Amino acid sequence: MSFSSVKPWRSLSWPNRISILRLLLVAPFVVLVMNQNKEGWQGWARYAALGVFVVMAVSDAVDGFLARKLNSKTRFGAILDPLADKTLIIFAVVLLSMQEFQVPGHPVDNWVVVCAVGKDLWVIAGFLVIYLVTDRFLAAPTLTGKAATFAMCVMVGLVLISPELDLLLKGLGVYAVLAAEGVVCVLCVLAVINYTRMGLAFAIERQKPLEEDRKAGPKQHEQR
Repeated sequence: MSFSSVKPWRSLSWPNRISILRLLLVAPFVVLVMNQNKEGWQGWARYAALGVFVVMAVSDAVDGFLARKLNSKTRFGAILDPLADKTLIIFAVVLLSMQEFQVPGHPVDNWVVVCAVGKDLWVIAGFLVIYLVTDRFLAAPTLTGKAATFAMCVMVGLVLISPELDLLLKGLGVYAVLAAEGVVCVLCVLAVINYTRMGLAFAIERQKPLEEDRKAGPKQHEQR
């Protein structure tokens, strides 16, 4: 079949289309966050970033629902969906912790960045190691992993609206963000432990033999 005759967008399932669109929305979100404190951007960029973030969070739930409802879970989607999540979370957490780009008076603490980004990098590294060891992909989200991702999305949302929360009740935004940060760190640690145990079990059970083992096999058979 000629590649020129393939129409990629039409060939994709709706869940995969939504995941790609969500991944593309990371760029405008980053631009809005990076410029929220600049003259001419203040007062609307943060709200726009929050709007884009909400759209991305809702679309994440929608594409997961459609994948189950339409029974259209694919290998491509199993990689693309968490890639979109991790790209968004890493950019959001890192940028909102930096003095130049943080929401004034409500920065994300550096220890949260270590937990959130470290967890995602650990999962990505584990994904690559498992593939190298077994020649297979392991894309199996866990309950703690999903809970950690959800908690990080809630935390980012709270950071973006924290000034408004402070207007409702003095200190509400600060304490709400702090509580969310604590939950995120606990869930990230639990997710890392869970993913590590699952990944090690999978790798040990399905690891491919070394070249030396493959060469030794026929020789041992001939000697017998």
